[in-house]
Amino acid sequence: MKSVALKTFSRTALRRSALRQLRASNRIPAVIYGVGVASRNLELEEKDIRQLLRHSASENLLVDLSLDNGQDRQLALVKELQHHPLSGKVLHIDFQEIDEQKPVTVSVPIEPEGDAIGVRNGGVLQMVLFQLRLRGLIKDMPDIVHVDVTDLDLGTTLSAGQIPLPQGVEIMGDKGIPAITIAIARVAEEEAAPAELETAAVSEEVAQTDAKSE
Repeated sequence: MKSVALKTFSRTALRRSALRQLRASNRIPAVIYGVGVASRNLELEEKDIRQLLRHSASENLLVDLSLDNGQDRQLALVKELQHHPLSGKVLHIDFQEIDEQKPVTVSVPIEPEGDAIGVRNGGVLQMVLFQLRLRGLIKDMPDIVHVDVTDLDLGTTLSAGQIPLPQGVEIMGDKGIPAITIAIARVAEEEAAPAELETAAVSEEVAQTDAKSE
């Protein structure tokens, strides 16, 4: 997982009224925390985080924080983003400090790639899982888990444990849970049903005719 540089500053605004003024000046309050260290209150430019999110595949971001004009640097994950319910603007950010030498657990989005055989035969690709919860060193962690679905045929299901991952990265939780499946299209099912009923009716009619002949 590649890190993206992000400039932040120490924050003194803590009260609700002060936070409103901070946001009115196009700055976003944030906090950074880690295991065994005291949390720190930060703020950053709204335009910086907006630009960062615009060019990212998800909100699961690794950032190289520049604290107080570069006097201190810290690698961190964007752990939580709070959005305004109407405007969608970011209201608050939680950063989690990262130690590059220790494993982390991250939810990474899944992205299917390729033209599945089952889809070409009239099926529908269905995503059962949209993310995988992975654990490993941050340097080995993928930004997105790309899954080749080319060989998936009708009725085929790919489980979480069957998805290839980078060396050193493992799936957390049930590896047998379905992740991607190629289902039979509903239209095909509806077209097949009358034909099956007609075949059954003809068979029954023949049987009744044979019984009368006897």
